Amino acid sequence: MSTLSTVTDSTIDEEVEVTAEDLRAAIDQAEPGALLMSMVHVTGDLALLDEFEDILADSRSASAGETAKTHYGASSDAAVVLPGEFPTDVVVAIRKRAHEVLTTDVTPRLGVPEPGLFRRMAALCTVSEVDDEFIPILLEQGGFELGRRRVPVTKTPPADLDVIVIGAGMIGLNAAVKLDAAGFGYKVFEARDDIGGTWSRNIYPGAAVDTPSHYYSYSFELNPNWSRYYPTGPEYLEYMHAVAEKYDLIKNIELSTSVLSADWDEAEQKWTVVTRGADGRIQHHRAAAVVTALGVLNSINVPDIPGLDTFDGTVIHTAEWDPELDLTDKRVVVIGTGCTAVQLVANIVDDVAALAAVVRSPHWIVPEKSVVNDVPSGEKWAMKHLPYFQNWFRLKAYWLASDNLYMMPRIDPDWAATHLSVSALNDRVMQVSLRYLDQTFPDRPDLKEKMTPTVRPYAKRIVKDPGFLEALKRDHVSLHRASPTSVQPNGVTLSDGEFVEADIIVLATGFKVEYASFIDITGRNGEKLSDRWDGGNDPRAYLGIQVAGFPNLFVTAGPNAAPNHGAGHNITSEEHVHYIIENLQYLVENNMSSVDVKPEALAAYNERVDESLDKTVWAHPGEGVTGYYRNQQGRPIVPCPWRLVDYWTMLREPNTDDLVYTSRRAE
Repeated sequence: MSTLSTVTDSTIDEEVEVTAEDLRAAIDQAEPGALLMSMVHVTGDLALLDEFEDILADSRSASAGETAKTHYGASSDAAVVLPGEFPTDVVVAIRKRAHEVLTTDVTPRLGVPEPGLFRRMAALCTVSEVDDEFIPILLEQGGFELGRRRVPVTKTPPADLDVIVIGAGMIGLNAAVKLDAAGFGYKVFEARDDIGGTWSRNIYPGAAVDTPSHYYSYSFELNPNWSRYYPTGPEYLEYMHAVAEKYDLIKNIELSTSVLSADWDEAEQKWTVVTRGADGRIQHHRAAAVVTALGVLNSINVPDIPGLDTFDGTVIHTAEWDPELDLTDKRVVVIGTGCTAVQLVANIVDDVAALAAVVRSPHWIVPEKSVVNDVPSGEKWAMKHLPYFQNWFRLKAYWLASDNLYMMPRIDPDWAATHLSVSALNDRVMQVSLRYLDQTFPDRPDLKEKMTPTVRPYAKRIVKDPGFLEALKRDHVSLHRASPTSVQPNGVTLSDGEFVEADIIVLATGFKVEYASFIDITGRNGEKLSDRWDGGNDPRAYLGIQVAGFPNLFVTAGPNAAPNHGAGHNITSEEHVHYIIENLQYLVENNMSSVDVKPEALAAYNERVDESLDKTVWAHPGEGVTGYYRNQQGRPIVPCPWRLVDYWTMLREPNTDDLVYTSRRAE
């Protein structure tokens, strides 16, 4: 009989039984860096850090003199050590030591460490150098502590300083949680009949997040129950519903309610927001501030293909997927090149009679076996029950996919002059993809040629393969490096002259970048946001959030705010919401009614943005590159130019030198 003990699980707030069998499985399956850190928390024994720093140093010393082996440059038969991974001998030592020191009493004896110790633990966990500047963001993003308020909180927000949030996706729900916690009244309007944003909309087969699940979530609401390392769309939507339920958000969310317009009343220092409900009823709402939580990609992109409306079969866009659509024994044409097309093809290939993948300009595709991997039961148990394990696991996922990748899209002019890649570091990603193509298509040079991109790596999004390349080798699958030129009642004619018969045409062609300008937003002096942004073609905002002349309007996930070199939309969500709360609290503390950005501060900020982006592949991707990163003139309007730690730091509190305020009127 196993020895039992109990530990309070902070995630589910109930006592659980810890058995020796559960513990053994966790030790054998858990990520070793996070496991080692959890050992330190449970035992309180800092000598474990000395021990494994020495073991790691000895292991590195033993391998000194060998050719460095990394996942970028190792041959297929080499013993590969990935960035952030321990050598095999160190992993064995960690698991052995864990079996020796961990018992069914997993009560933590060490809480959140002070910064110096935390830095040391983070460096060992990630097998990296970790500088002091990263400690605050790692403490927050690892879920060790809530985001720290910077503006002093001495006053309660008045009832008339309320907020309307447009959208109930990742950022909208985050805003609701934080506004409520800070004491601000709020209302959320969501056009769709469900919360979840893109994850209630994108329900095509294989829809999934391409950021690790244990990181692609709120830092204040870690989830130990992810079934896979990369969550499927339905599982992520389930997570968002759980967050909404836990924080009782639904009472303040109006679903099936579209926002038609927002107008600033300078005299009253209020926004008037006009909505239309599912029944067509038009309503007017007043609020002191408006937060647009609409994401980057909103309206679906339907290509203008002559004859598309003459097709006798079914035409469907992936963002308007009909779950009742039966693909069984159908001839299907999939038009698209990005993540959506890759996920869809890999997940419908077994159902269809014939599948034609039409790829105009392929992305660089890299192998990522964990994309389709389930989280083993032992590691899921560790997430729930080993103290701080999931915090360190999350921290490591963030660290390896964030500012370590910052230089990837940045151009080395000398290198780029003679290479397709833009730098030696950028070339490593390209070589990974090329080697993957070699390994996948050893006997199919035709497929390899068609799937070899001509654009520089990172000019378009890097795609992680969920089985797409393998699907292309199937006998009933054809790959076409072409564009559709016309549609006939029974099929599609391609730019190479080939005609493909079809029963179903799937448009995996993504969305248009519109930010908030598709809503009729009017600021001071009657100026329209859409006019300021040239119909959405040239959006510019201070910190990606504020626009001069539009007081108390906060555009989340706005222009040049996306962390395209790494991490995920979730960190943008938290950064922007934090900044909004700090601005609103500043108004409360200083008896102000509104905040606006100075035009000169807006202009200066965007000059710095353009100057920094001019050194990246996003501004100079090469000939023939299209994609949503850039506007019609080729200016990058989506990517953020800064390191994540720099941008996060900029958004800790308002820089009042760049802002202008209006005092509240005397009652």
